[in-house]
Amino acid sequence: MPHDTPLIATIVAGLTLAFLFGLLAQRLRLPMIAGYLLAGIVIGPFTPGYVADQAIATELAELGVILLMFGVGLHFSLRDLLSVKNIAIPGAIGQILVATAAGLGLALLMGWGLGAGLIFGLSLSVASTVVLLRALQDRDLVASDRGRIAVGWLIVEDVVMVLALVLIPPLAGLLGGLAQPVEGEAEQEVIRLGFGPFTATLSVTLAKFAAFVALMLIVGRKVIPWVLHYVAHTGSRELFRLAVLAIALGVAFGSSQIFGVSFALGAFFAGMVMAGSTLSQQAMRETLPLRDAFAVLFFVSVGMLFNPMIVLSEPLALFATVLIILVVKSIAAYGIVRAFGHDRSVALTIATSLAQIGEFSFILIVMGVKLAIVPPEAKDLVVAGAMISILANPLLFAGLDRWTARQTKTEDPQPTPP
Repeated sequence: MPHDTPLIATIVAGLTLAFLFGLLAQRLRLPMIAGYLLAGIVIGPFTPGYVADQAIATELAELGVILLMFGVGLHFSLRDLLSVKNIAIPGAIGQILVATAAGLGLALLMGWGLGAGLIFGLSLSVASTVVLLRALQDRDLVASDRGRIAVGWLIVEDVVMVLALVLIPPLAGLLGGLAQPVEGEAEQEVIRLGFGPFTATLSVTLAKFAAFVALMLIVGRKVIPWVLHYVAHTGSRELFRLAVLAIALGVAFGSSQIFGVSFALGAFFAGMVMAGSTLSQQAMRETLPLRDAFAVLFFVSVGMLFNPMIVLSEPLALFATVLIILVVKSIAAYGIVRAFGHDRSVALTIATSLAQIGEFSFILIVMGVKLAIVPPEAKDLVVAGAMISILANPLLFAGLDRWTARQTKTEDPQPTPP
């Protein structure tokens, strides 16, 4: 009698099909991401045959996001983060506002309410951590000026989305959905002091975030490198690997449970404080295989969400959604970066990096559907838009690479032989 093992079945089916379709994509000279997404569609609920556990696949994908952001944190320092704050903060907020306004306009044209339009627009405004970082890492750009701006921009987007996820439930009634009671003892205590539910939730959220950042920068910067050095002196590579994974996953999970920040943000700060250790490069090497494997499962999980019928039922709405993701967001990002005095190369890199959506988009739109703020078809549009933009992003970067190569050749012509 076969055992009921959905976790093992999901991992085996996801990785095996991702390998097969990834290999096929490479032979056809397509982005391997296309193969991973196709693997997800095959084992998803909208195609016949075996259906993998979607909840498990999503959690496995979250592990990939944690390890990826932890790795980026290892390349970063607090100085790097602060060096790009003048463009990352206004740039990310400005781009979010433009994309949200465009999504709101599309939603109103489709006959949705104002609240539905705001949630839909927010879902289209935030880039995928996995896609952005994978593209930067493939080109060794994470530690460059362009990479630092892109990562700083991503962190600001992450913080804004965390705030949105916390604030949407108490505002659900005003946004046209089901009114939700304010949860949490701290929020209730603030309400007793005479503040409204929205103000109470926002105040407690900001206080928790500030406490998390202070704890990581004051305590974490001393404790985490000390633990790493202590374990390294044992001489056991196995223990060192376990220590790195325990710190990355433990801080990400703990920060989410205690302080309400996202897994990705918690993992980034864990990596950033570990970057102060001389063992940070070794820590990066130890997490690399797991990071790549779980990043693949992220793309598989995206494919599982895709309902192909949306292409036939809402072609014009889908076209407009993709246009907002690929064109409106990119133009907004390009214009903002150029307005801050950066050259065309930096602006094009940031614009291309942000021309896609991913994990936060799914979380936001699913929350909107559960709270009855947005109609169910909004989720299909966001997922389909994510699929198409994730497939298009490597092609956009390939075009950017060719443009950069031509610019380099023009600026540094080869000397003519005598």
